[in-house]
Amino acid sequence: MILLPQRLQELRKSKKLTQQNMADYLEVQLRTYQYYEGGGRRPDLETLVILADYFDVTLDYLVGRSDIR
Repeated sequence: MILLPQRLQELRKSKKLTQQNMADYLEVQLRTYQYYEGGGRRPDLETLVILADYFDVTLDYLVGRSDIR
């Protein structure tokens, strides 16, 4: 099963974005976003929804519960 950190990294790289780009978009510190991708911290529900909308994927896809975007 693919986990959230892997999906975040995969989606970010597919759009050729940096971690700083994502941190700026989410209005969080760079280190916070790095924790999301590294698995050290989990985004709250509101942030997950923002990420899913940004990448045009479902929450289930984002968190690894489905392979259907």
